[in-house]
Amino acid sequence: MAEYEARRLENIKRNQALVKNLNLGLHNSSYSSKAYQKVKDHYPSPAKRRRLYINSPRRSSARIANALAKPPNNPRDMQDDSSDSSSNRPHKSRATKPSLDIDALVTKWSSWTLAAPPPTRDDEGNYHFASHPTFTPNKSPEAIIREGSFGGTYWRPLYSRHLRTTITDDWKELPAEWTEGLDVGKYLTSETVNPEVNKYGVACGQTIEQWEASGWIMHEYDVRGWFQWYCRFWQGRRCPDDNRQVSRWQRCVGEKGRWRRVLLKGYVENGIRSVTDEGNDHQKEDVSPAIHQTCHHWAWEVRQEALDRFWEESE
Repeated sequence: MAEYEARRLENIKRNQALVKNLNLGLHNSSYSSKAYQKVKDHYPSPAKRRRLYINSPRRSSARIANALAKPPNNPRDMQDDSSDSSSNRPHKSRATKPSLDIDALVTKWSSWTLAAPPPTRDDEGNYHFASHPTFTPNKSPEAIIREGSFGGTYWRPLYSRHLRTTITDDWKELPAEWTEGLDVGKYLTSETVNPEVNKYGVACGQTIEQWEASGWIMHEYDVRGWFQWYCRFWQGRRCPDDNRQVSRWQRCVGEKGRWRRVLLKGYVENGIRSVTDEGNDHQKEDVSPAIHQTCHHWAWEVRQEALDRFWEESE
């Protein structure tokens, strides 16, 4: 044991001498606190690394941010089709300076030429367009305007965040007979929504600003969206946005459209088999006036033939 202890003590002395020569002693005063801190900073603790990872910046969405932003005006105009698939939506540019020249764009909006004849009308009151056989509305733009729509606000001065300019007086491009005798300030350009203007006496849907934020508007063709497109399409304009708009109409009020079937289902559930005047007070109480108004904005109303077919499907 004595020999073993002697070797152990000798090894301790040798190791201590080696540490002293390498300047790595734990109590060596030459190992400064500054040097120690430099090593510590270079190798952060695991806990610190985890905190940095958790708090690292996340990817943000300009579309969601813009959609949540409060629009400059807040009239509720109509219900747009929130079920549009991303493949059918136009690409919405970021909030940067528009690449389109505003003056050239305004000229393009108002300088289109007639490319198709007026629609024909069948015995059920549906309109037919030769260029788009599946598009069969039963309300004309003039009827939608005169019967009362969009709370009277559709053609109000509109500030476009995308274009960074205010659009005014574009209602004047409408055929004169469509607005003859109307109170323009009440039926077309009111700054605030007036539900009493609407055919069914209720406000419904989203604002044009919200449609723009959602990417539903193609500014190259129609800065106000669906109904402005329909007015121009009715008059004979054809443009690259036609198929998209017709597809949206089909999903809303086409033969299998969402709002059309919801409305007809309401008739069946309330036992209503006859359409004598779909705007009368009795039906307003029994079937949602908001859905009626929504369909009206999309150029469709319940007709007897459509109601009869739906009853047959339900029985």
